Amino acid sequence: MALLLMAASAPPPTVEVSVIGLRNTKGQILVCLTTNPKAFPDCSKDKGAVRMAVKAVDAGDFLIHAPAAGTYAIAVVHDENSNNKLDVAIFLPKEGFGFSRNPAITVGPPSFKSASFAVTGDMRQSIKMKYML
Repeated sequence: MALLLMAASAPPPTVEVSVIGLRNTKGQILVCLTTNPKAFPDCSKDKGAVRMAVKAVDAGDFLIHAPAAGTYAIAVVHDENSNNKLDVAIFLPKEGFGFSRNPAITVGPPSFKSASFAVTGDMRQSIKMKYML
């Protein structure tokens, strides 16, 4: 019985994220953690997603508290002008972006499958930023 109580009261898993390759420390990093492949990489259609903003100067390491164990993917945007969106010019992102597992980027965002990872306890993800312009 005591083992059941300890398991029931275990805190949700934490993902420590390290964002590398920022071209500057202006603005903020918009973060999306989702289990929903249809809502990736834009979490706006996922009410269960964890969305947060982190000051770019603090993006070296920060924590995301996952709601529970599961398969997640992370998308980040370097929102340099702090307008809470990814700015584009002629269909190309003007600001940086990155994804968990650092999948290859060809045309458009990667699939959920290529960016997803299993969260069974506390873990770490290192995300490399990409800039098109």
